[in-house]
Amino acid sequence: MRPSQVLVSGVSGPELTREEVHLFQKLQPGGFILFTRNIVDPWQTRQLTDSLRELCEETPLIAIDNEGGRVWRTEPFSPAFPSAAVLSGQNDPKLIAQAGWITGRLLSLLGINLNLAPVLDLDHHPNSSNALNGRCWGISEQEVINRAGVFNRWQRRQGIAGCAKHFPCGGRAANDPHHTLPIVEIGQEEILRTDIIPYTALMPELDAIMISHLHFPQIDRSGLPASLSHNIIKGLLRDRLGFDHQLVITDDLDMGAIQQSYGTPEAARMSIEAGGDLVLLCHDFMNAEESVAQLEKLSPSIFYDIQTRLERAKKRLKIPPPFSEEEFASITRDLSKLKKSLPPDESNSTSGETPASPVQNY
Repeated sequence: MRPSQVLVSGVSGPELTREEVHLFQKLQPGGFILFTRNIVDPWQTRQLTDSLRELCEETPLIAIDNEGGRVWRTEPFSPAFPSAAVLSGQNDPKLIAQAGWITGRLLSLLGINLNLAPVLDLDHHPNSSNALNGRCWGISEQEVINRAGVFNRWQRRQGIAGCAKHFPCGGRAANDPHHTLPIVEIGQEEILRTDIIPYTALMPELDAIMISHLHFPQIDRSGLPASLSHNIIKGLLRDRLGFDHQLVITDDLDMGAIQQSYGTPEAARMSIEAGGDLVLLCHDFMNAEESVAQLEKLSPSIFYDIQTRLERAKKRLKIPPPFSEEEFASITRDLSKLKKSLPPDESNSTSGETPASPVQNY
């Protein structure tokens, strides 16, 4: 396996540039991630994902953040999808199942195979500036297990891989890792009794877990964020919890929590060395060759284990169906029906977030 296969790269716009075609053909990244900047309409989006597949010698992961609410990257043509908070407020598993089913159908039609959702964070700080406003499925472990589990189950039935986030406990952060490195003063045994319970309960149904850019001094005294920490990725997630067959993905390495102390190439190497499988280069990806140069310093045995997990994940992915305007119209009708059964969604509000999180602007 090429070291470049651990990279999940962003794309600059709705179409690939000549420079991107050259870079991606040369590097052969393991996947791509789309944002609102890449999306104009359904057919254009499907053409883009088809183009990305054609560039790759092996089937790539094509990821997106379509959680609902203010984190809904297909907003240009499917706006105002209900948030986790609004769906949770109804306490109706059937509505959540419909949301997961519609999401899975939409992403499959667009040629996307990995949704970076659901959020499994407990909503410890609903009014804080930690970027999670409206994105959590509940305050208690059981609420999150029941609600996020239903959403994930129904999106996976459409062949979409689900990625839980932000391990180990993003909801404990009081500020936003897009801007700075949050420090969370909590011990490992306490989060094992609380925040990690949704991960362990849903682990058999998770295709991937995203590691947060939060620092836990009581778990790793080195000052490293969880996304670069051997103690947290290898020690806690892999060894203690047994998450050794599915994928571990970093949050975006372009975020302030990483960039204030590390360069992207160094962070990419450190995350893989700590036990991760994939690193997100969402925005500053044209210098990806520098990250590859760092990754090539690692032992080949690390990439053997990653390749095994990647192959296992890709085996359950479905081939995207042919694009159909009729299917898109059907999805739109079903979404309209779902929204009519729900109250107005206030999750797009950035009240309490100072400075406002860029999470909904990408």
